Amino acid sequence: MNFAQGRLGIGPPIGVIDIGSNSVRLVVYEGLSRSPTPLFNEKILAGLGREVQSKGLLMPDAVDKALEALKRFRALCDVMRVEDLHVVATAAAREARNGKAFVAEAERLCRVKVELISGAREAKLTALGVVSGFHRPDGLVGDLGGGSLELARVQGARIGMGATLPLGGLALIDRSDKSVKKAEKIVKNTLNKVSLLKSLKGRTFYAVGGTWRSLARLHMWQTGYPLHVMHGYEVRAKEALEFSRLVGRVSPDTLSQIEVVADARRPLLAYAALVLEHIVRKGEPKEVVFSALGVREGLLYSLLDAEERKRDPLIAAAEDLNRLRSRSPAHGLELIDWTDRFMASSGLEESRDEKRLRHAACLLADIGWRAHPDYRGEQSLNVIAYAGFVGIDHSERAFLALSVFFRHVGVMHDEELSPRLRELASTRMIDRARVLGAALRVAYLVSASQPGLLAKAPLKVEKRRLVLHLEGKYASLAGDRVFSRLKQLARLIGREPMIATR
Repeated sequence: MNFAQGRLGIGPPIGVIDIGSNSVRLVVYEGLSRSPTPLFNEKILAGLGREVQSKGLLMPDAVDKALEALKRFRALCDVMRVEDLHVVATAAAREARNGKAFVAEAERLCRVKVELISGAREAKLTALGVVSGFHRPDGLVGDLGGGSLELARVQGARIGMGATLPLGGLALIDRSDKSVKKAEKIVKNTLNKVSLLKSLKGRTFYAVGGTWRSLARLHMWQTGYPLHVMHGYEVRAKEALEFSRLVGRVSPDTLSQIEVVADARRPLLAYAALVLEHIVRKGEPKEVVFSALGVREGLLYSLLDAEERKRDPLIAAAEDLNRLRSRSPAHGLELIDWTDRFMASSGLEESRDEKRLRHAACLLADIGWRAHPDYRGEQSLNVIAYAGFVGIDHSERAFLALSVFFRHVGVMHDEELSPRLRELASTRMIDRARVLGAALRVAYLVSASQPGLLAKAPLKVEKRRLVLHLEGKYASLAGDRVFSRLKQLARLIGREPMIATR
């Protein structure tokens, strides 16, 4: 296959169709990798699980809608030359008496085997999705679908106990005869029997599923949150409790910014809010973090070999962008070593997580070079802040974006920045972003973005001086502009600047 220059040659596209109780979705990814990027993403809300609890059957209109979508999805996969297509079906198809017949027809249309996954398998795949998308996760994963809620413990790459509960939005509507009060009793009685929630106290609850993401989107817009990125959106437990209690007890149409939630999702919001409220009440987590990754990404992660699974997803994504957009990908890698030596001599404390972010910033430092010089900082900031990164929280996104912004516009010119964006990062993070941005400004002026030079032009703190070594044949690279930038960096770390040219 001929790949466009803006794509990675990592193999043929890989597709996943997720036949859920509420939605049927196709996602085609660029290839199988540690940080997969969707080439195509489409869903339809078929409502397969609408009356499974009361009637035990998939309704004919829902089946027709789902099969029509699968027919289109298979055709799209043929157009995109998807050679590896995985199809999974969850609670509705699993529990309905006519589920097997539906799956058989789905297999005929998709021309591949449909995996009718158990609740335990669904919980594990969802947990793997969280493992693939968060840096050292620790807590309880909850995937709320239309038919069921899957729970699983996760710590790092380890997945512990799991549970499947009939608390999906469509299932609750069906079992409660559309009564929120009755649904609340069902939720409370069910969760009171779940000992797994005891493991959540003081840890993180990772919320997965389209209706919970709709709830988060509504919260994000109502609070005027500055970064409209769902993955990694964090709400403190007390605030999540208050907000979910509000949404669960009022008509959706009375909520401000309700238009950011799709019409088809609005009837489910109150039920999703009830489940979240009582999980937070009983489990007492420290915070609720929303995940854009779930069963599909967990499935892809399970297909990777052991070494690839160990890779840092943030660094993997930054390396991909570096390869696609930088003038010299090798230069980005050299920046990592160059700033490593500088930081080691600087006397500045740096945690393991801060070092990881600095490495990612080095890889992303030149992705905006094709923009007009006056807008490189702004464009780079927007690309990084809104990129499809995983393994990173929102404050860390702000650090990366600010570091590369300062690299382009200078460390003293931040009047163009949104004050709300700066609120996402701590004072320490902003200070470190300035230091890194200032160091990158020195590096790019000396090297002209070309590989092979930085190793011969080390930047070190020596006897309370910040010394840039441009010796021998490299002495001619020194100049007033280089010294001016070195002086800015030296001022930030409390040192005297010096260029060694002997």
